[in-house]
Amino acid sequence: MPLIVVPTSQLLWMRVAALLFTCVAFSVAAHGAYLPHGGMADWCIFCWAFSFACTLLVLLVELFGLQARVPVSWSNFPITVACYAALLCLSASIIFPVFFLKYHSASGETRDHRIVSTVFSCLAAVAYMGEVSLSKARPGEVAGYMATAPGLMKVCQTFLACVIFILISSPVTYDHHPALKWCMAVYCICFILSMAVVVLCVGEWTGCLPISFSKFLSAYGLLAVIMYLTATILWPVFQFNNRRNDDSKTIAAAVLTAINFLLYVADLVYSARLVFVSG
Repeated sequence: MPLIVVPTSQLLWMRVAALLFTCVAFSVAAHGAYLPHGGMADWCIFCWAFSFACTLLVLLVELFGLQARVPVSWSNFPITVACYAALLCLSASIIFPVFFLKYHSASGETRDHRIVSTVFSCLAAVAYMGEVSLSKARPGEVAGYMATAPGLMKVCQTFLACVIFILISSPVTYDHHPALKWCMAVYCICFILSMAVVVLCVGEWTGCLPISFSKFLSAYGLLAVIMYLTATILWPVFQFNNRRNDDSKTIAAAVLTAINFLLYVADLVYSARLVFVSG
């Protein structure tokens, strides 16, 4: 019979709080918020349900002491999940009230359910941010790559790229000029490579690369900075004078492109002087 280990730490209570907050958020929304099917409603429910499921998995593995038996790097997996969950819950906390409180008239009880979901979504986002803060590597500490600043920035880079994909694909706003198609190629290539780094670290497959992981990170970081610099310049130049497109989405994509460029610059600087271990 497996031995159940119940640690008492701030990290444990942060995870329990996040589990409860996400459970309440999607349960209340599904029970009495009367949300429409599809679109942003499904996205918000997915954010809360996915975060809840992943946090429950992490808690169960640690509760039963199964870290050595799971086929992932346990120094990288929990903080990666927490960082993605923080971003997902943060996005749901912004999207849900905008789409289902501000622009939708609802009866008193339905509106109350939606307000409760919004509040608990915000609390979940704060709890996940607290978990990331407690789990991240401290200066001079040897840790898994995903617990370092560059590792966390990889998560942010992939998440922002997904948001950019949504903004420029509905409707399609990158097909009327070769420069904009190049920008789309930049987003795709950098997203794939950043996600590959995340998967390699979480799966403990960094040793499968034909070159050392540190050299791969440096080369990819420099390439990503150059590519995103071109996209940061080209996207607004060839979009802002095009009145056929939704200006708000065009501006949002330009802003997120600039933010991701800064993240890649910071990532390159950190990676150049970072000492870490994988696994």
